[in-house]
Amino acid sequence: MWKIAIIDDERQVLKGMKSAIPWDELGAEWAGEAMNGEDGLEVIRRTLPDIVITDLYMPVMSGLDMMERLRKEGFQGKIIILSGYSDFEHARQALRFQVTDYVSKPISLPTLKSILGKVIQELEAEEEKRIRQWELEFKMTLYEPFVEKEWVRSAAVGTLDSAYRDSMRLPPAYQYWQERRHVTVGIELIRDERAKCLSVSDWNLFRFAVSNIACEVARRMFPDLEYTELHSTRALLIIHPGAEQQEQLEYRLDELGIRLTDSIGSYLKLVTRIGIGGVKNCWTRLSDSTEEAFRAMDLTDLRSASGHEVYRYRESSGSGAPVKVALFPVKFSYKLAAAMKASQETEAHDLVLDYITEMKKQEGISQGYVQMLGSELWGIIAYSLYESGFVLDDLFTNDQIAKEISGLVVPDQLASWLMDKISKICSSRQWKGSSKHRQVVDFMTNYIHEHYAEELTLAELSDKVFISRNHLSIIFKNITGETFNNYLTRVRIEKARELLMERNMLVYEVAERVGYRNIPYFSTLFKKITGMNPTELIKN
Repeated sequence: MWKIAIIDDERQVLKGMKSAIPWDELGAEWAGEAMNGEDGLEVIRRTLPDIVITDLYMPVMSGLDMMERLRKEGFQGKIIILSGYSDFEHARQALRFQVTDYVSKPISLPTLKSILGKVIQELEAEEEKRIRQWELEFKMTLYEPFVEKEWVRSAAVGTLDSAYRDSMRLPPAYQYWQERRHVTVGIELIRDERAKCLSVSDWNLFRFAVSNIACEVARRMFPDLEYTELHSTRALLIIHPGAEQQEQLEYRLDELGIRLTDSIGSYLKLVTRIGIGGVKNCWTRLSDSTEEAFRAMDLTDLRSASGHEVYRYRESSGSGAPVKVALFPVKFSYKLAAAMKASQETEAHDLVLDYITEMKKQEGISQGYVQMLGSELWGIIAYSLYESGFVLDDLFTNDQIAKEISGLVVPDQLASWLMDKISKICSSRQWKGSSKHRQVVDFMTNYIHEHYAEELTLAELSDKVFISRNHLSIIFKNITGETFNNYLTRVRIEKARELLMERNMLVYEVAERVGYRNIPYFSTLFKKITGMNPTELIKN
């Protein structure tokens, strides 16, 4: 939503403009008002509007003086002058402050609507240009690490292009893969009642914490590994074990699964399921191990650790009984989630059609099975969008979805229902209008998670994504529900808490490790967020 502030010393003008502007139609919202330039300055500093409509002659501080102060402070918003005076000198002075339009009072409703519509179109075009520039810059400046991360994920999921499935195309950091064996450990976060109540920023913070804990726990047992997130509730450890015997390796992998569920449950109070795939001698078969890890979770008889949600894939026993096909192949669910997050309607439709076509080849598909698939597929879509800050409750109620799923009988009905929902989501104003913003915020949260120990500022990220600091601040808060600084602080304190609990480190060492040089300030923040100071946590 574009924010509009109105500054005018006539109360009737303020009241009339506020009621006359077609806010919903323009995709705009009222940001604030003031009756003189000095108060207007404070309103604009506090609310950071995209558009300011202002009079020129006002008590205390004139509109021209207010505009001059704003531009000197770096305000980048659009300014529309609405004045009872229309002489050349006023217009000439206004041009110095990059005024978008100069309109004489009184103004008709059609004229006001037309001017605001034009200005908002300019804002949208400028933002689209900034986003395109950011995407190009992102690919240029962060190309190598980005490609390496995507390469690992693609190799693990099975989406790696055939041209890159060659040892000669291994990135330098992963050349050692050629000499090692490989096995994957899948991690699935269960969205229980507590997890469903988490805000988007809290969920992102938990995902960050899970990656920290998983890597910390796993590296104690297997030094050579990679961690990659798949989508929403799923992540993966890629482990490269040594030359130990198969039986010993299986025992250690089961032990790792137990430690992962215990650690994540203890520190984060999150419920997880762990799936262990088969060991592969060649990295090009890594995606087979990934499928096996998550397939094992679907087969409850493959539980390998009593009392824990840890499942290890085993080859068919040879009894002749058919092995149940994985409910949701990892490659399919990953691609469906990616298509929805990118609002790629056609791609999502094709994926659903291909999946349902394969499903129909199975015998004895019951109505209950179709409905169960509907619930699970809807979950993949809903959770993948939720992690980007888009809650489907705004479009469909839970009762509505449950009622519609209960009416599904055959696979073709399921396909039609899913495709209809995908189309409505991708064409909705809420999603289309903010999908680019969500990409920017995804980049920002990932950047925070990787660089929290550095001197991070919103201005630094603003330069990276080519969006003004003020506007970027609004985008981040609108999607995550909290400010950039608050989110950064929570990430740092969460990492500090983990270091204090896991390692024999002094408080000042931990503070420096997470980006704080002022120890008393760090301790104050730590207590504010966790409820106790660092030394109390260590004692407890």
